[in-house]
Amino acid sequence: MQEEIEEKTVRLAITTTKLSVRSFIAGVKAYLRHRQKKQLAAIDEHIQGKQSIDELIKQNQGVTSMVVGDEGLRTFERIAKKYGVDFAVMKDTSEKPPVFTAFFKARDTDAMEAVVNEYSKKMVKKQERPSVLAKLHKFIEIAKKQSNKAKNRTQEMTR
Repeated sequence: MQEEIEEKTVRLAITTTKLSVRSFIAGVKAYLRHRQKKQLAAIDEHIQGKQSIDELIKQNQGVTSMVVGDEGLRTFERIAKKYGVDFAVMKDTSEKPPVFTAFFKARDTDAMEAVVNEYSKKMVKKQERPSVLAKLHKFIEIAKKQSNKAKNRTQEMTR
């Protein structure tokens, strides 16, 4: 009888140990899941791309600026988004015409150099392109000259 009681107490001690180990493992797993959710939430909170100047300054990484022309603002935004640069655009209305200034993190200087190079290439290419309106006026003049000749030919045939 004594052996039975001892065996039962040993089994009870083993099962309670197993339960406590299982509960400890479950607690650790729950904690790790909680930490992982917090990390994902922290990643999601970080704003990338275009943002306000206040949000950019709150990141405490230093801010540098560059003047961007009005006509190339949309192009600049596309290129900066392509390179994953965090930036903010501010309009300075004190000057005529207004000047746009792009602020970006000082840490992003390498990526920003690539953005500036590509932006300047696009703007130079855009300036070198001939005006569409000038081409259109040129073709309108050519069409007018051709239509006059055609009218003259038909009139000569009817006489």
